Amino acid sequence: MTCWYEGPLAAFDTETTGVDVETDRIVSAAVVVQNGAGARPRVTRWLVNPGVPVPQAATAVHGLTQEHLERNGRWPAPVMEEVGRELAEQGAAGRPLVVMNAPFDLTLLDRELRRHRASSLARYIENRSLCVLDPRVLDRHLDRYRKGRRTLSDLCELYGVELSGAHDAAADAQAALDLVRAIGRRYAARLDRLSPAELHTLQAVWHAAQARGLQAWFARSGSPEAVDPAWPLRPDLPAAA
Repeated sequence: MTCWYEGPLAAFDTETTGVDVETDRIVSAAVVVQNGAGARPRVTRWLVNPGVPVPQAATAVHGLTQEHLERNGRWPAPVMEEVGRELAEQGAAGRPLVVMNAPFDLTLLDRELRRHRASSLARYIENRSLCVLDPRVLDRHLDRYRKGRRTLSDLCELYGVELSGAHDAAADAQAALDLVRAIGRRYAARLDRLSPAELHTLQAVWHAAQARGLQAWFARSGSPEAVDPAWPLRPDLPAAA
């Protein structure tokens, strides 16, 4: 029987105007679908004119300028509709969805759907079984005492995964997908008996524990930074009084 990490997987990634999931916008997105390890992937890309200024700091990361997006990007509303439907399709097909640092990308998508479609990611997914695999959470749990950063590029180097064209949504999605397969193979003895659905549930628990540990470290360091324990999607902010 084929292990889940050798079987069908999909991956999702975005590039954005910044790092605030509540206020920043998606400027590009990609979904990569691979029906098995070594199979040729199907890649769907979206380029978005966000309708707001694109900071130079964001352009320095992903290379997408305000002018390029205004000239070549599509309006957000139809793009978010297509992305929401694509993720729902992956859930309906039973493909686990790989998302590196899932609370960032999935929460941003949810807020964009609310902003432009008066909807939410949950409404698109509905009763479909969306199983998220987050290589960042998996690696932190499986090798919790290793020191050093755990960015996508760091993890790809550690697990021997090729990452060409970093900070391109399609390239990052493909690398995250390959990374999950590599993590599965390295820790096969601990992961073989778990289904993607079971892993989805466990990752929520693992991420919450990781967040508590990081929050405690910030407190000891005197940092006011808050760490959200929610995974794979952050809850809505309470409405302003």
